[in-house]
Amino acid sequence: MLEMPMDVLRDFPVRKTKRQKQAFREAVRAYVEKLGYPCTVETGSLGSRNLIIGNPGLADYLVTAHYDTCARLPIPNFLTPCNFWLILLWQVVLTLLILVVCVLLGLGVGLLTGSGSIGAWCGYLLVWVILALMIAGPANPSNMNDNTSGVITLLEIAKSMPDNQRKKVAFVLFDLEEAGLIGSASYRKAHRPQINRQMVLNLDCVGDGDYLTLFPTKKLKKDRKRLTSLYKACGYFGKKSILVHEKGFSFYPSDQANFPWGVGICALNKRGKTLYLSRIHTKKDTILERTNVNLLRAALITYICRDAAQQERK
Repeated sequence: MLEMPMDVLRDFPVRKTKRQKQAFREAVRAYVEKLGYPCTVETGSLGSRNLIIGNPGLADYLVTAHYDTCARLPIPNFLTPCNFWLILLWQVVLTLLILVVCVLLGLGVGLLTGSGSIGAWCGYLLVWVILALMIAGPANPSNMNDNTSGVITLLEIAKSMPDNQRKKVAFVLFDLEEAGLIGSASYRKAHRPQINRQMVLNLDCVGDGDYLTLFPTKKLKKDRKRLTSLYKACGYFGKKSILVHEKGFSFYPSDQANFPWGVGICALNKRGKTLYLSRIHTKKDTILERTNVNLLRAALITYICRDAAQQERK
């Protein structure tokens, strides 16, 4: 039973199995219905279950986050969304590590069995086992940033949205993001006429970092009117900031990629000139800054309400 959004940390810290997900959805549904929102569960591809809060048929804005829990990995998913070469280097390093481990174990099996072909097949199969574990392995119980932070922020926004603006916005908690954006792809297929006009504000890993960054999709970057409106959510707040990254390379792999007017929202740390995301998918994912939740709640509500009011005046 949720009394407030932060209770997700205590009551539903892991959302990986069918039972865990169902219990979480039921608790969220009861919570948002008390707030006055309609709430439905929509089934999609591969058994995904998206939780829809509000009426997306009337909404001009979607606030989204994925609620499924990632698998635990020995190495963090290190991401530099604004630096192509570092992203490429990290992927190459990870690939080489996997291949080296598989080759060495395959050689070991070959020596023990006296058969090179058996060793080669073992090494080959191990590659696929490792890839499967990266997607569907045991849940990471430390997931405060990825993506408990996004779930809590979404619920805080829903709780605090003024009554007279609620028809302008709907909320969607996506399933199976970690398996390849499956829940959001299913939602896009089911709601195609609506998403062609809606701004989608996707919260993913917003709990750890001082640079709260908005990554618009390529199509959104080309629409100056829509892009400019995003700056209503921006500002500097002591050591923290909310900024739109519109110039140069950007790559943030999350559910907003499935929507034409999508905006990925995450919290990043900075070293030198490099913005980065680290610690996720490992036992070190234990940071969820309440300040980030509060800043994004206020900023996105302000953006939605001001932009909606401006559109009504026109």
